Amino acid sequence: MLQECKERTEQLQLKMKDNGIQKAIFTDESSIAYLAGFWGYLGIEFGRPTMLVVDADSGPTVITPLMESEMVEAMTWVEDIRVWEDIGQRSWSRVLKGVITDEAPSELWIERNHIPAIVRNFLDEAYRGAILKDISPVLGEMRMIKTPFEIGIMKQAGAIAGAMMAAAHNSLSEGRQEFESALAVIDAGSRKAATFLTDTGWESFVSPMIHNLQILQSGADSSMVHRRASVKAYRKFDPVYFCFCNMAQFKQYKLGFDRMFHISDVTDKARDVQEAAIEAQQAAIGSIRPGILAEDVAAAANEVYQKRGYETGYRTGRSIGMSYLEAPELKEGDKTVLKPGMTFAVDGGISIDGTTAGRIGDSVVVTETGFDYITNYPREILLSKG
Repeated sequence: MLQECKERTEQLQLKMKDNGIQKAIFTDESSIAYLAGFWGYLGIEFGRPTMLVVDADSGPTVITPLMESEMVEAMTWVEDIRVWEDIGQRSWSRVLKGVITDEAPSELWIERNHIPAIVRNFLDEAYRGAILKDISPVLGEMRMIKTPFEIGIMKQAGAIAGAMMAAAHNSLSEGRQEFESALAVIDAGSRKAATFLTDTGWESFVSPMIHNLQILQSGADSSMVHRRASVKAYRKFDPVYFCFCNMAQFKQYKLGFDRMFHISDVTDKARDVQEAAIEAQQAAIGSIRPGILAEDVAAAANEVYQKRGYETGYRTGRSIGMSYLEAPELKEGDKTVLKPGMTFAVDGGISIDGTTAGRIGDSVVVTETGFDYITNYPREILLSKG
């Protein structure tokens, strides 16, 4: 992993030179993980930024809180690690100024949509004459195309997601509660992830634990997108929707994966809605190949919805990688040309408010001739086993 990260950084430096960019300040966790190979698990910033400064002509610099520096040093290939403290003269702003070096730069390159407000405010005050420009499109273009190494990790994540979905399926029966399914998903995913890890070197810092609140809707609430698992009990005919888009991840690579189940049996209305969602998703995935536009994939799904008498306000899909949302998106207006190595979450989705919903989602990779699935579970009407 660390050799891959180092090579990415070197590639970025070449792109920076081509674009006349001397220094870039990265503050988004996914960007830092992509280039430097480390990340945290706290999930709360607490006003304590971690930064990666990449210079076009010299090695990058990590700026990190002192309390996290030992773990950062063990996880990254970057040699220049500068620490800061909450009190005293070694504040993060002083350390950052020392890395920027130029007292009056004409421009500073940042991740405009991801930079913490406190860092943006500092740059605005300390470098009033500098134009803040966005480095995100430069790095984003690199991140669109996944290497075979990355695709290998994403397929491991897909296997983990498959174990999670099987556990979700096995947890379903009349009378059981939603949170019990969430616990089953976490247990199965964590155990499967552990099989891909060792306790030595860089991998010893990768946690196998599947976490985040399970997105789960059942019964009449199935149309409430992104509802969380509760103590609600399943009843016969209930549709039950599992979304793993905030949980199916491994070594920071995040997938999209969704399935809809029905308790014991399915009503005619719910069957029609779910079959329409599956047909739309399969039409979208079936259209994927190099050379097609991103919006054309969405158009293939929308044609099915219209034919079957449904409307949807959802995009058909999104690019996946180290961020939950990357470019391009599979929606009307996105004219990005698909290329081999691009990876997407592709969804079918219909909501009938207060009644039912149709949901299915898979992650795929664009190949030289079409696509391959990264996630796998039956794409059909699925009934509970209990």
